[in-house]
This record gives sequence, C-alpha cells and structure tokens, in this order.
Amino acid sequence: MLGFLTARQAGLDDPLRLRRAESTRRVLNLKLNPDRDVDRIHGNGINSIDIETIEGRYMLSGGADGVIVIYDLDNYSRKPQYTCKAVCTVGRSSRHVHKFSVETVLWYPYDTGMFVSSSFDKTMKVWDTETLKPAEVFEFESNVYSHHLSPIAKKHSLIAVGTKNPKIQLCDLKSGSKIHVLQGHKAEVLSVRWSPRYEHILATASADSKVKVWDVRRASGSLFTLDQHNGDKSKSASEAVNTAHNGRVNGLSFTADGLFFLTTGTDDRMRLWNSATGENTLVNYGKVCNESRKGLQFSVSQGCSPEFVFVPCGSSVAVYVLHTGELVTMLRGHYNNVDCCKFHPDHQELYSGGKDGNILAWVPVLRTSDVEEESDQKNKGAADSSGVNRAFQDAWSSDED
Repeated sequence: MLGFLTARQAGLDDPLRLRRAESTRRVLNLKLNPDRDVDRIHGNGINSIDIETIEGRYMLSGGADGVIVIYDLDNYSRKPQYTCKAVCTVGRSSRHVHKFSVETVLWYPYDTGMFVSSSFDKTMKVWDTETLKPAEVFEFESNVYSHHLSPIAKKHSLIAVGTKNPKIQLCDLKSGSKIHVLQGHKAEVLSVRWSPRYEHILATASADSKVKVWDVRRASGSLFTLDQHNGDKSKSASEAVNTAHNGRVNGLSFTADGLFFLTTGTDDRMRLWNSATGENTLVNYGKVCNESRKGLQFSVSQGCSPEFVFVPCGSSVAVYVLHTGELVTMLRGHYNNVDCCKFHPDHQELYSGGKDGNILAWVPVLRTSDVEEESDQKNKGAADSSGVNRAFQDAWSSDED
C-alpha cells in the first residue's frame, strides 16, 4: 500500500492503478458478513436482484412469490452490526402485484424514480417508485423470461424482452407500445442483454442452444450467430453447427467495457466471447454446474485488475478470473440453489439470492495494518517519549537562552 502511494505521489504510476489494486484485493477477500443482514421478505425463492447505479444505495429484488422489494443498503446507525431494511414492498396484498413468479427486475439506468419488472403472468410492468403503481403495462402472449434496458442509450428508449415465444420483442418506453420483433431463434429466449459499448447492439440467448447478436437498426436478421467451434466443422456434428452450447443457453452478461461477453448453458459450461467478432476465446472455466431451467443471473466485476466473474453454482457462488478461467473461490452460505447475484462496484460487495428466500451480503474483510506501519509507529513511540507529536511542540528559541 505504501509503495503504491509513494509511486503515485512521485508521478511514476497511473492514478487508477492504486484503485484497481485495492479493488482487486477487496474482491479476493470477500466473505459472508455475519454483522450484515438483509430483511427476509420473500416467502419463496429469489429470481433477480439489481442495484441502482445513481447512488449505489437501493437494491431491487423479485421473487417466485410475485413480490418485489426495495432495500436501502446504507448503514445509518454507524454500528458494525446492522440490517439492510426493506424500504417498500409490492406485496401480495397490492392489487398491482404480479400474479406469478417475477423473473427479472431492473432499475431505470438514469433515475431511481422508475424500475421495470417482468413475470410469468405474461406481463412487463414499468413502475413509479414513489407511488409503487405501474405507469405502463406491456402484455405478451406467453411467459416473460427476461428483459433489459440499455445502460447507455441516448437515441432510443427500447426494452428488449425475451419470452417463451422465440421472437424477441422491442418495447418503446416513450410510446408505450411494442414497435419491433426480431426473428431467428427456434425456442424460448431465456436471456437478453444490450451492449454497454454500443447502444444499438443486442445479444440474445435461447433454449435452442444459440446466441445471436443483433443490430436493431437493421431490418434484416442478426449480425452473427455464435459458434463454439469457431467454424471448425471437423470438431462439430452437423446438428451442433453454429451453437454456443450443447444445451439450453440461460445466462448472458457483457463485461463492463463491452469488449467481451459471457454465456452459461445447461451443458455445465461457461464461455467467453469477443463481442466484435463473435469468436470463442476458448477460456476453460471447467465444469460450471447449471441446473436452472429458467434464466440465470450472474455478474462481472468492474474496476479490478484482473476482472472476476461471479456465477451461481448449486448452493454456492463460484468466483473465476475472467480471462484465465482460474477458479478463485467458492462462496458458501445458502441452504438451497442460488439463482442470482449482483456485484456492487462502488464498494466491491456481492449480493446473492437463492431458492432459500435469503439475500446474503458478501463483504471484503478489513485490511490488517501493514507491518511497515506498525514498526514505524513503534520507532516513533521510542523516539518521542513525551508522546507529543513534534508538529505541535514549541520550537521557538527563548530570549533567556
């Protein structure tokens, strides 16, 4: 730590290097915090969680019981032991509540005054946070598995929606209507994600084993379909051509810079792809247990060097190094399968939700004082027996001397 500070002060180091190093250290020291609880509100499993990026203070959760909860993550008591309280809830008593399981919840990227939820009741609702009433309701012909809003879009306000129907729906927030359909998949679409780099690029993952990348400005089909064998026909059977996985693809996430994205499938594999070319980078993450029949929400770190991936794996959360595939650790604490997790880049914390109805907070262990600092303090104590800091000692000479 002292070396980083000295190099930064002397102008020898990149100003962000210290921040990246400390962020990485914190992620590598994530532990289940016994002093921090999250209010247990859901009576059933938790399918999705999201943390808003404006203040980094409020967390959304959506459960299999149809309930949506907003939590305040701030610690106002300033005590080491505290509970993240539920600020408000769209519970079973509300007439606006989803009738069936809530599959995805997302904050509006530019304002905490709005959030969006989708459910197996064949609806997607745009909520006013203040009144907890839907400002807009989109209805579909089949169950909704996933939806996503672009985190950077300025020229459009589209929500991409994946349903049991193979067609991807694009809904416009401004007009409140479904304006476009993307056709190409042959089975239900389990996950959709907008690129954090280009506002018009969309990636979709389906139960037909395929992942497609689209430019929504083009009327023709997808830009390309991912191929796990990178076009090498000798390695793939005829039925496996242009497939990303050998099973249902139920997880999809871009890296923070948008240069790569990850997919997970029921073939117990996770793959890293170049988002510009669609090339499989062939990073080997080993066996990544995945038994989910629905969408799987995993998370990628931000501001670390190297970056990390947090993936639900049975009743644990597996932590991998993004570009090498090395398994760093397994975060164990849930009593049942984990379905979602969300990384908090402001504090390098992780929140995970599972079928046990609990949301667990994984927090970095506090840094122990450096050996150099301790020895310096001992030397100073021996030199200054008076215990008074030399900066406050009277150094003026006297006329009598």
